[in-house]
Amino acid sequence: MIEVISSHSRGQANHGWLKSQHTFSFGEYQNPERMGVGPLRVINQDRIDPGAGFPEHPHRDMEIISYVLSGLLEHKDSMGNGSTIQPGAFQRMRAGTGVRHSEWNAHPTESLHFLQIWIEPEELGLTPAYQKFQPSPERPATKTLIASGRDEAAPIQISQDAHLSQIQLYEGETTPLETTPGRQLFLHIAQGSAEFNDGTSLKAGDAAVLRAAQTTLGTSTFVDALLFDLPIRHR
Repeated sequence: MIEVISSHSRGQANHGWLKSQHTFSFGEYQNPERMGVGPLRVINQDRIDPGAGFPEHPHRDMEIISYVLSGLLEHKDSMGNGSTIQPGAFQRMRAGTGVRHSEWNAHPTESLHFLQIWIEPEELGLTPAYQKFQPSPERPATKTLIASGRDEAAPIQISQDAHLSQIQLYEGETTPLETTPGRQLFLHIAQGSAEFNDGTSLKAGDAAVLRAAQTTLGTSTFVDALLFDLPIRHR
């Protein structure tokens, strides 16, 4: 079964300096049918004006991953980390027992466009931690493992029985997608467009939940997508 979540059905928030779209319930957007998929709790697509951002604020007991699509994301936190995340890069902040951080658009004239992802951890009260990963600028593999709680080879480690991979396909390329017993896939289109082999098409901002499904994803142009392999049941 494939369930499509269209981009236009997402929650909308416009704060002037911040324009955000919420795949799942977040802030003032509350939809009891959109509370996440397994431990995946938040995917927000944020656009922040030049020089604006989120002042220091607290988080706890959440694995928070950001993926920068364009612009410069300036991160500072109470653990002493400070970095500027470039386009194409990922960062993970483990909030654990509690951490404070700020996020700003570090570019004086260009907007910042990024995805903010929250994954519920298997354990509460973990020690806060920070990681970042910049994939190679060379032609990427069709599917690249980004984060995992079970594969020690993953560039980013998370406290959850979940895997996050990046899929990048160019014209005419395809990749198989298949669920395994007790697990489900969540596909989010970050950039470009793609089609399943049954003809279902997805554009940027669309997502799909795959349960007990076997299909092929392809594109006639280019697609940059995030694929989550998640347990159906979790803490």
